[in-house]
Amino acid sequence: MTATPLVRRHAAALAPDELPAYLYDLPLLRAHAAAVRAALPGRVELYYAAKANPEPALLAALRGAVDGYEVSSGGESAHVAAAVPGAALAFGGPGKTPAEIAEAVRLGVHRWHVESEQELYRLADALARTPGAVVDVLLRVNLPVGAGPLDSAALAMGGRPTPFGLDPERADACAALLAGPLGRQLRLRGTHAHLASGLRAPAQLEVAERVVDWSVRFARRHRLPLEEVNVGGGMAVDYADPADRFDWTAFGTGLERLLGRHPGLTLRIEPGRALTAYCGWYATEVLDVKHSHGEDFAVVRGGTHHLRTPATRGHDQPFEVLPVAGWKHPWPRPAVTTGRATLAGQLCTPKDVLASRAPAAGLRGGDRVLFGMAGAYAWNISHHEFLMHPRPGFHFLDGTAGATG
Repeated sequence: MTATPLVRRHAAALAPDELPAYLYDLPLLRAHAAAVRAALPGRVELYYAAKANPEPALLAALRGAVDGYEVSSGGESAHVAAAVPGAALAFGGPGKTPAEIAEAVRLGVHRWHVESEQELYRLADALARTPGAVVDVLLRVNLPVGAGPLDSAALAMGGRPTPFGLDPERADACAALLAGPLGRQLRLRGTHAHLASGLRAPAQLEVAERVVDWSVRFARRHRLPLEEVNVGGGMAVDYADPADRFDWTAFGTGLERLLGRHPGLTLRIEPGRALTAYCGWYATEVLDVKHSHGEDFAVVRGGTHHLRTPATRGHDQPFEVLPVAGWKHPWPRPAVTTGRATLAGQLCTPKDVLASRAPAAGLRGGDRVLFGMAGAYAWNISHHEFLMHPRPGFHFLDGTAGATG
């Protein structure tokens, strides 16, 4: 994945001791988010799943394109509320504690994705201490959508036994509870079903259609007005082929047809990785090039304790090389001799690999490497303290405004 000129210039200007560093191209992020928003029908709400990357500068850059933010913990709800004051928040995720539920109620979180009857009772208990407060509830349902659309999922979150959401019969039980006294402060608006991650547009659309069809039957059974269905996120991001993007235009067209069959219904989606992955780069420097048993290894500053994604997903992180002409040392400059190299980090484990046997002809010690698609599930999911290496820098590039970090 080729870095933008803004990123390349900034990466080349950093001193070696300022590496590794995360570089975020904010104009690129805004343009991508605006294109996603433009591809979606008006009755589709676009929420950003903050878990993908909660950096305040990215949250703020997205505000003009998204309708709100999905948070999955008390820490995220407080963090996002501070970063984008007044933004609409939806609280999802399993295992919500009484303390974080109470704090999110205090912060004014207005939408809740309820995962169990126990969670429903806990939310009602927190609201009972806030007379007059009313929140909107979506029941997260673990639907068996049948064979086909989930087969290509990189990560299945439903459609099988999981700790996420409610089985359909438990959703019926929750609807019955909300028809009683609990419904005074908890307004049931519809359903939520995030069943998988890594789906391309045709499969994502098929899942959405099946979720909506089930939700319509659910609402009719309980004689409820179906106002909203959240069909989740998980849009595919292809690290092996960064140019192969999720087809937002086809997805939006399909959602338009789906909404045409259900007047008055609002759909909501919650992409995370698919919004921010492409705006971030992890810039580093080659410390050494070593030849071992017929293979070349380039050891770089940092590693998977900063950029854990390739280790967790088992892929090569796409990268490009910024050659550095000068070599200031009196000893020979190490270089790749086989045309390929495994790019490894500084950790004392053979699993600290960012790219394996990748084309790297001409790569030398002192060269810069820019790992692309590092704008999501990178620093924020990494094991930062292992071996206690320095933390990377963070630079939020905004054209002529320069960088902040």
